[in-house]
Amino acid sequence: MTATRADAARPPGPRLAGRRGVELSLLLCAVLICVQGYIGVGLARNGEVPPDAAGYGAGLGLLALLAHLAVRLRAPYADPLPLPIAVLLNGLGLVLIYRLDLETPADRAAPTQLVWSTLGVGLFIGVVVAVRDHRVLQRYAYLCVATALLLLSVPIFFPAVNGARIWIRVGGLSFQPGEFAKILLAVFFAAYLAAKGDALTLTGRRVWRLRFPAGRVLGPVVAVWLLSVGVLVLERDLGTSLLFFGLFVIMLYVATGRTGWVTAGLLLAALGAFAMGDLEPHVAARVQDWLDPFASIEAGRGPGQLAQSLFAFGSGGVLGTGLGLGHSTLIGFAAKSDFILATAGEELGLAGLTAFFLLYALLVARGYRTGLALRDPFGRLLAVGLASIVALQVFVIAGGVMGLIPLTGMAMPFLAQGGSSVVTNWIIVALLIRVSDSARAPLPGPAVPGAPAPLAEGVR
Repeated sequence: MTATRADAARPPGPRLAGRRGVELSLLLCAVLICVQGYIGVGLARNGEVPPDAAGYGAGLGLLALLAHLAVRLRAPYADPLPLPIAVLLNGLGLVLIYRLDLETPADRAAPTQLVWSTLGVGLFIGVVVAVRDHRVLQRYAYLCVATALLLLSVPIFFPAVNGARIWIRVGGLSFQPGEFAKILLAVFFAAYLAAKGDALTLTGRRVWRLRFPAGRVLGPVVAVWLLSVGVLVLERDLGTSLLFFGLFVIMLYVATGRTGWVTAGLLLAALGAFAMGDLEPHVAARVQDWLDPFASIEAGRGPGQLAQSLFAFGSGGVLGTGLGLGHSTLIGFAAKSDFILATAGEELGLAGLTAFFLLYALLVARGYRTGLALRDPFGRLLAVGLASIVALQVFVIAGGVMGLIPLTGMAMPFLAQGGSSVVTNWIIVALLIRVSDSARAPLPGPAVPGAPAPLAEGVR
């Protein structure tokens, strides 16, 4: 049996480098890129460097440095890539929102987004410092699921916004509790499936080529998933419903190793989407807009949001019009949230979009590699689940604004306006940092004096 950090039976070997210097260098590059983008917007729009460019760079650099110090002190063996990727995406998101604010001076979102980003980094530091071992979270699985269901249910009692009941508004403060629920449900799914992994794989009945576990084993987690998705359907939050469904299927596949669950999940998703598109007017309108995004133009009503988004992508071409020189504000009220990717596509072009997608892909890939490197089932499932949340969000949002799938209305991780989204994504990165520290730490000491300590399996 391979020893873990908690099982050391002999003196630990020499401590190896945790690549924190690499992380610091990448953070410096990320901050410089964001500052360059901020200056580029000012030069393009006003012909001069924004007067607060130095303050923006110093503030972003300070947040990055504080996060780096927390990782250096509390998670010295963590993967060096997730934190710089998060800082770069968050910083470029602030640049894009600031660029759109110049078109809507009466509705400035960048200052508020900066406050939420600061809170997100603060919570990132808190999680890295407070959670010394990711396995502690397994003890609170049922508390997590109870809290998640409560958070999902509360918005039912608040007024709908743009056709969906997903917001809690108290005075001037508003947030989406479903954003926090997705992390709690990932912890619950990971804990339950880790505890019942053998039973899920070895027991139950075989129907055709798919073995269905016993009801007493799979029943509780299916009930939780159905309750969460049912509540979201009542709230018309179909984007989060799709995310939870995909998260459940992916984690069930990882826990059992049976590809039949993926097939069954895709079939159920298709049936559910067809039913909702046929029965729910709000969803049916979005499906119709997806099928024919230029219908409103042909009817003489002008282009809708999806049509304007497609025009923006087409206008950007390969290299884009230049940061600050596009017209994506024509999309309307959702230009800074749901459709912010259209601004990136128009002004940075296909090259810029490819860079964004590669950053997201690298973040997700590092999460999956961390899961592969871990020995404990809970940590493996948690890492895969958290990385899958990011992957599913990017697919659902990018697919919607590009016309690949019907629009669902979610926030692009780190880029789009949305305080709840940016905060929860920083928490996801913090948990991935914590899990990767366990995966990459040196195993207990060498059997031969003077030999280097063996490293846990995984990418270095």
